[in-house]
Amino acid sequence: MGLPGLRGPDHIGFTVPDLDEADRFLVDIIGCTRVYSLGPFVHPDDDWMAEHLGVHPRTVMRRLHFYRCGFGSNFEVFSYEAADGQRPIPRNSDIGGHHIAFYVDDLDAAVAHLRAHGVEVQGEPTASANASAGQRWVYFRAPWGMQFELVSFPGGKAYERDAEVLLWHPADPAA
Repeated sequence: MGLPGLRGPDHIGFTVPDLDEADRFLVDIIGCTRVYSLGPFVHPDDDWMAEHLGVHPRTVMRRLHFYRCGFGSNFEVFSYEAADGQRPIPRNSDIGGHHIAFYVDDLDAAVAHLRAHGVEVQGEPTASANASAGQRWVYFRAPWGMQFELVSFPGGKAYERDAEVLLWHPADPAA
C-alpha cells in the first residue's frame, strides 16, 4: 500500500515576504546552507502557474532559494508577487496551519542561541509525556512570523522502547 518506492520527505517549500530577510535568518541564525537560487518564473500568456502551482495565473514567482539544513529535509523558500494578494500566515489551529521542527542535540544551548539573536522564543522548553516522554521542545518565530520548533530527545522517546522497528535514534546515527 502507499506510494511505490517512497523513501521519505525530500523538501519543504514555503513562501516568505522578504527573501533576503529569510536568507539571513536561515543561514546566519539557523545554520542552513543556501544551495542554489532560481527565478523569476513568469507566465503572462497562459495558465501554467494556476495549473502547476495552484496560484493565480498572473502570479510571478520572483525568486526561490534552496537550502540544506543539517541531515533533515531541504527547504525551498519562495518569494512571490501574488496577482490576487497574499493571505496572513495561518496559525497552528487554522486549516493549513503548520510548523517546522529542528532536532538539536542540546535544547538549552539552542534556545540561548536564538534568544541571543533576538529571536522570539514562545515560552520555555516543555517536557513531553506519555508516548513522547524523554522529549523536550519549544516553539519560536521567524522574523516574518512563521512558527518553527526545536526538539530534542537524546535518550529516545518512550514509544521507541516498545517499537518493533527502530528507524532512527539521535544517540546512534547508525541505527
